[in-house]
Amino acid sequence: MLAIVIPYFKIKFFEDCLLSLKNQVNKDFVVYIGNDASIDDPGELLEEYSKFIKIIYFRFRENLGGTSLVGQWNRCIDLVGSQEWIMVLGDDDKLGPGCVEEFYYSLDQIEKNDLSVIRFATKVINSRGQIISQKYIHPRYESSKKFLFRKLEGNTRSSLSEYIFKKEIVLQEKFKDFPLAWYSDLLAVMEFSKFEEIFSINEAVVYFRLSGLNITSKNNNLLEKNLASFKFYYYLLNEKRTQFDQHQRELLFHNLEKTFLDNKKNQNFWFDLTKFYLSHFYLKRYLIFLRKMQYSILNK
Repeated sequence: MLAIVIPYFKIKFFEDCLLSLKNQVNKDFVVYIGNDASIDDPGELLEEYSKFIKIIYFRFRENLGGTSLVGQWNRCIDLVGSQEWIMVLGDDDKLGPGCVEEFYYSLDQIEKNDLSVIRFATKVINSRGQIISQKYIHPRYESSKKFLFRKLEGNTRSSLSEYIFKKEIVLQEKFKDFPLAWYSDLLAVMEFSKFEEIFSINEAVVYFRLSGLNITSKNNNLLEKNLASFKFYYYLLNEKRTQFDQHQRELLFHNLEKTFLDNKKNQNFWFDLTKFYLSHFYLKRYLIFLRKMQYSILNK
């Protein structure tokens, strides 16, 4: 019933990931591994861990994650068979031993409430596997919109590995392809939950690794992250703004404009903002924004 999908590329921490699956109290899951044409062959590890967990492995001929990480996620998800729920687990992250057990323990409650997004508590670990954060827990039931603004205000964290999604809605909605998949996972939580409730399992922990090698850790990709941030806020306001109340929309506008002001050299930002404001008759807001931009330039 549960598919654990691993878009594989880096071998450095991969055994830790597999070991955490071997150590699950409940092993009622299938692991689907999609190798993104990596130079690191995981064959020996897979042979060893296949003795303990069911693994279905496929090596793609062409690297896709280098140009579209979301594209790599999607083609790995396409490997999944009849399982109804999927978790997309990073190849350097790991699960606490009770994650699968707690998922099945909560499943009746999840299905009774017709929920499609489940998340676990999390802790951040470093490259040595040492815990470097608090335990992040959540309300048992939480509006995905409230969660979004908690996240944007820096009051919690989020990454793809800690979620389980109903496969049916993932295939319907799809992950949106932003550069580096930055914010793609956060948007997925919104859309896969239909902007409604998330069910939280705080009794088990997913460990997110801040390794120095992953996208979150790096600082040499700030322009791509800036572009993804702009696309994220623009998408929410242009496509989903009716989901938000006036105060929430104001916060999204603020973040969209700040993203532009952080990278004023991107002319596409300017074109998109102008088109958006004028086509939706936000003339007053547009004039206020022009003053903000002028002030930013003068005080650079």
